[in-house]
Amino acid sequence: LEHQISFRRGEPCACWYAIAGVGLDVKPGVYTLKFEGSTAAGEKLDFSRTLQIGAAKYPTTTVTVAPQYVEPPKELLARIEEEQAVKRAAFARTAPESVWEGGFAPPTNTEPSGGFGSARLYNGHKQSQHTGLDFHAAIGTPVHATNSGKVLVARPLYYEGNCVMIDHGQGLISIYMHLSEFKVKEGDEVIKGQLIALSGGTGRSTGPHLHFAVRWQGLYLSPATLLALKPPAQ
Repeated sequence: LEHQISFRRGEPCACWYAIAGVGLDVKPGVYTLKFEGSTAAGEKLDFSRTLQIGAAKYPTTTVTVAPQYVEPPKELLARIEEEQAVKRAAFARTAPESVWEGGFAPPTNTEPSGGFGSARLYNGHKQSQHTGLDFHAAIGTPVHATNSGKVLVARPLYYEGNCVMIDHGQGLISIYMHLSEFKVKEGDEVIKGQLIALSGGTGRSTGPHLHFAVRWQGLYLSPATLLALKPPAQ
């Protein structure tokens, strides 16, 4: 979303750029997007724009994984619940200000292999929609931070396998799953393009690949859309 304000003739425009997203469960319809901010002088400004949200069609894919990733054994349920709490806590402590800069870079130099939004049937049972973008990545493929931020999570998780989550500020988090090796630890500050891990096939995975996800203020958004954005240089 871009908004330009001209202060007086001959002066350059001030441009505001903001990221907004639509979750997978949002129903088609007309919605109002509102932006509030202030100038460097402290003047309050706001504007709104009406948007038409249409229906998207996503394919259904069937994948086969180890049975314990469809129906976990009872002795693992406590671990899974503990990890859910870890993720909720991480999602709740993102920085209030943005720390990313410029566009977002792909996490690997390989090609995507699986799209966002598809309904996943694990061993014939529908579990969830695919909330990330998969990349072809043999075990040991370098994985890089898509932009600058702080490492919230860098640990093994049951479903995600070895997983890194990076906070980019304002509720924007990038997530890298099924890794084979960590190159960062929780609390590290990283810059765009920094090596953070090596890819693998850990967790609920059909084989070696990188699952890359983007979470924005509680919603999972299409990573391909974020990677295609071309904000101006700062």
